[in-house]
Amino acid sequence: MKRFVLGAAALSLVLTGCSAPQAEGGASTDSGQSATARPGSAEELLADLNLAADDVTGIVDHLDRLPVDERPTDLMASVQPDELVLTDGEQEATMALPQGKSYVSIAPFVDETHDCFYHSLTTCLGEMSGEDVDVVITDSETGEALVDESTTTFDNGFVGFWVPSDISGTIEVTAEGKTGATEFSTKSDGPTCVTDLQLQ
Repeated sequence: MKRFVLGAAALSLVLTGCSAPQAEGGASTDSGQSATARPGSAEELLADLNLAADDVTGIVDHLDRLPVDERPTDLMASVQPDELVLTDGEQEATMALPQGKSYVSIAPFVDETHDCFYHSLTTCLGEMSGEDVDVVITDSETGEALVDESTTTFDNGFVGFWVPSDISGTIEVTAEGKTGATEFSTKSDGPTCVTDLQLQ
C-alpha cells in the first residue's frame, strides 16, 4: 500500500547516503547535508518520473536498475529503513516500504569503495558494474539463508534485495574466484547501503 507524506514537516530531507552532485543554486546535497523542498504534489512528482503507477517496491527496483547514464539528474531517492524519500529540490514524496520488508543494497568491491549509510538510488556508484556474483544472505538468529542466488550487479555496481525487517545477519558475495563477507542489520538504526564487502 502506498503512503505519501508531503508537507512542511517532511520537507527537510537529510540524505545520509552516497555523495551527490551539488544542486542548482549552490545547495549541497552531499552525504549528511540537508536539501530543502517546497510543498507540492507527490503524485505529480512521481508522474513526472513516469512512476505514478508503480508501488514503492517497483519504484526502488526501477531506479536502482536504471543505466547510470539514464538516471534522472534532478532526483534524489534515499532508501531508509522504513521509507523511500524522493525529492527533486522543489517537491518531496515519502513512501512507506512494505510492512515487514527492508531493502538492502550491496556494492561488493575489490579495490575501491565509498562510505554510505542510506542507499541513494540515483547517485550511488559501486566498483563492480555488470559483474556476475553469487550472493548468500543469512539470518544470524535462525541460520536461514534468506537469499542464495547467482545474479549480476546493476549498472551502478550494486545489487539489491528485499529481506525481512528487524533482523541481523551476514552477507557473503563471491565473484571471479574471490569471496567477501560482512554483517548487516535491517533494524531501525541499520544501514540500507552496504559498501564494506571486499572480495579477496
